[in-house]
Amino acid sequence: MRIDSVESSVNPDPIEVKVDASTGAQAVVFSSAFRIGRAQDCEICIPNGYVSRAHAKVTPEPEGWRVMDLNSSNGLYWRGSRVESVLVTSSEVVRLGIDGPELWFHVQERPTPVVPQPKVYADPQPAGGARSEDMEEYVKRYFREPVEGEVVGQHTRYVRRAFSQIQDQQKRTHTRQKRILFGAIGGLAVVGLLIAAYAFRLQREARHQRELARNLFYAMKSLDVEIAAAEQAALTADKAGGLAAVNKYEGRRKEMQTNYDQFLATLHIYDTKSTEQHRLILRVARIFGECELDMPSDFESEVLRYIKMWQSTGRFARDIQSASQKGYTRTIPEALLNRGLPVQFFYLAMQESDFDPYRSGPMTRKGYAKGMWQFIPETAVKYGLHLGALVDLNRPDPGDERDQVEKATDAATRYIQMLYSTDAQASGLLVMACYNWGEDQVLPLVRSMPPNPKERNFWRLLADHRSQIPQETYDYVFYIVSAAVIGENPRLFGFEFDNPLEASR
Repeated sequence: MRIDSVESSVNPDPIEVKVDASTGAQAVVFSSAFRIGRAQDCEICIPNGYVSRAHAKVTPEPEGWRVMDLNSSNGLYWRGSRVESVLVTSSEVVRLGIDGPELWFHVQERPTPVVPQPKVYADPQPAGGARSEDMEEYVKRYFREPVEGEVVGQHTRYVRRAFSQIQDQQKRTHTRQKRILFGAIGGLAVVGLLIAAYAFRLQREARHQRELARNLFYAMKSLDVEIAAAEQAALTADKAGGLAAVNKYEGRRKEMQTNYDQFLATLHIYDTKSTEQHRLILRVARIFGECELDMPSDFESEVLRYIKMWQSTGRFARDIQSASQKGYTRTIPEALLNRGLPVQFFYLAMQESDFDPYRSGPMTRKGYAKGMWQFIPETAVKYGLHLGALVDLNRPDPGDERDQVEKATDAATRYIQMLYSTDAQASGLLVMACYNWGEDQVLPLVRSMPPNPKERNFWRLLADHRSQIPQETYDYVFYIVSAAVIGENPRLFGFEFDNPLEASR
């Protein structure tokens, strides 16, 4: 059956539509299907950037009015969630796009027509008809239990026999119906128990699969710690032993990764029904060493909040353009890969300095932080960087190796690798927190946690110590994570360029 034929067969109550005040539109009442969009031929035309040319269609149904998305770019949002359609039976508010205009729908009730009630007349007693006392005599004669020795006529016997047969038939039918009914109830009860048992089994298996996947993930992270330590050894004293250990571990790591991916597919963690933004946030969290299965419920909304902050300024596009022109989108990822680190740590340098190699930070009790990676003097010396004569001045210093991109990047990647393989236990988000303000604020909290990836990770740090984490460090981590999410697909978030790190994959 065609949709328009269904619509024509429905005689709906009128629906009133109001658009929020920002559009300047007035309330409109409809009694038949209509469209909403930016195009002039739509019955409700809303000139707004979040509204598609033909955004939604509103059609009557027997139960009310159906607001349906017409494959719009920004979708329909109802009670905070994106939906394909909304059934309006009384009053509802629907938003066009996550930040677009709101529409208020109200179904008007038609006045109930007054239907004249027919007059009821009592049937008159027909002339010569049976009186009530005569009817009682008929019942006693034909339908009472027979009395022993009673003599009755043939007609009465026929009536009594027929009535008795009808009663017997009714009893047999009633008995059979009760058996069928009880059998059906019993069968449904058995089916219900079987369904409940099967659902319980599936739920238990899903929990078991989830726990196995979680344990496998943290086993991989433990191996990542070993690999990072072996790579450090390969780049320092025990080069031969370190390389042998790295080769030994990498085969096991790939096999574990394959098994973990199979678990995620079984558990539908990256379900195609979820949004691309949701999948990107999961993917970036995993790249930085946090388990998708343990992600806090509010983490995604928090990342999206910081993404909006990036979108509200031109900083992200400006920094990426600068890094690309200076070749940092190639050299920094190469340095990170050489240390076995995720290339997305590239965005740590962006948050530190906007890729400015001569940036000088504010004075701290340990001196000025300088360069693209904002090393304080103590950490710079620890990682082999020579300090210049202007170490105590807030200005660029040609003699200070913190201002020399290649040397500072090498020192930064070694510092990140050290945090990654020791205190952070292969948690990239913990690395960021420690890098930002580790020695005085965050690092003691991290070191108070059990020394294994399952119990020492950013999720656990937030759960146990959120009130003790400096706001600067909290912002720092979420700015880097949200920048990495944008970087995976900038066009999805409204930027006019592709992934700046695509060439490093």
